[in-house]
Amino acid sequence: MRCLIICFLLFLSVTNAQKVEESRTIHVFVALCDNVNQGIVPVPRTLGDGQNPKTNLYWGALYGLKTHFKKSKDWTFLKVLKTENTQILERVLFKHKTTNTYLLADAYDGKYIKQTTIDFLNASSGSDEQKLKYENQELCFGGGADLLTYMGHDGLMEFSLDENFEPQNAEKRDAIILACISKNYFKPYLKKTGANTLVWSTGLMSPEAYTLKWAIDGWILGESDAEVCERAAQAYNEYQKCGIRGARNLLVSGF
Repeated sequence: MRCLIICFLLFLSVTNAQKVEESRTIHVFVALCDNVNQGIVPVPRTLGDGQNPKTNLYWGALYGLKTHFKKSKDWTFLKVLKTENTQILERVLFKHKTTNTYLLADAYDGKYIKQTTIDFLNASSGSDEQKLKYENQELCFGGGADLLTYMGHDGLMEFSLDENFEPQNAEKRDAIILACISKNYFKPYLKKTGANTLVWSTGLMSPEAYTLKWAIDGWILGESDAEVCERAAQAYNEYQKCGIRGARNLLVSGF
């Protein structure tokens, strides 16, 4: 009997370990829209208040990340998390409803867009791994995430970076960058990280959450880079009514 109990406990231990191994993680870095501190065409005051996530264009508004994913039938909102990083105004955790995929999203104060960009690129290189425990699982975000995403204004239009973003390990990491002309401005930095770019832009765009949501749908299914990017283009056309040819020219993958 004692032997059976020991075997059963070992079985549970192996099963739990497998569950942890099977989990996949996504970390989204959102630079809140900020009329005052970013070089953007001003939007209505509440949407462009970079210090108020609740009403911000890229977070609490209709197509902001938090609101859009909370309304999605494919994702479950788990909780708001505390963070010691004072530049992050809100941190939220979601879980995909049919897979063991978790999404952590950080709403950065809009005036810290440069640091948001640095943190995203560092994570893309495998730096700054952040471990989070949830329901007996240890989830890895930051440099330990499987997919890294940046959403917001392309601050690299106004500033350059001196940091070294060399890859910290040989782990495969995917990246999505939803920002204006992001391929042109992010390419010199992202290429250093070794990350694989699934989606980024060749022109001006609205970096709202529907594009990310549709792209992630394909990523979860294990689709090719081209298929994931096609989903992003389809989403952008669906919401922006820009024509599918224009959307495909705007959103591309790879270097």
